[in-house]
Amino acid sequence: MDEIDYAAMLAVALAEARIGLAEGGIPIGAAIFDSAGKVVGAGHNRRVQNGDPSLHGETDAFRRAGRQRSYRELTMVTTLAPCWYCSGLVRQFGFRSLVVGESRNFQGGMEWLRSLGVQVVDLDSSECASLLADYIRRNPAVWNEDIGEE
Repeated sequence: MDEIDYAAMLAVALAEARIGLAEGGIPIGAAIFDSAGKVVGAGHNRRVQNGDPSLHGETDAFRRAGRQRSYRELTMVTTLAPCWYCSGLVRQFGFRSLVVGESRNFQGGMEWLRSLGVQVVDLDSSECASLLADYIRRNPAVWNEDIGEE
């Protein structure tokens, strides 16, 4: 991509987060883009809907992207800084870039990924932050379960 349109990329992930919220789940969305800016896969947190603790937004987008020969030229975009589990996915498969909608509600492994050479762009989106903060206020137990807190 000559000119990277992070806002357009985040809009795809944010739309997924809203779908998840409408389904009764945690509003975190993600999307994976190729170097031309084309969506390869998009998804949202489905832990509550599917009763699957591994189905975070990033893992849903990753699964929907299907098998790839390489992930090095792909960009993971997520509405929230990825947890350690999802940060591990970014690291394991060699994504070189990560776009984060916000890290106010949760920092996850963002700094760890930066230390490993992953380009991390934090857009500090007020829309992403307020969407999740409202959910956390209404559902603290579900949120704590999602991030592995008691």
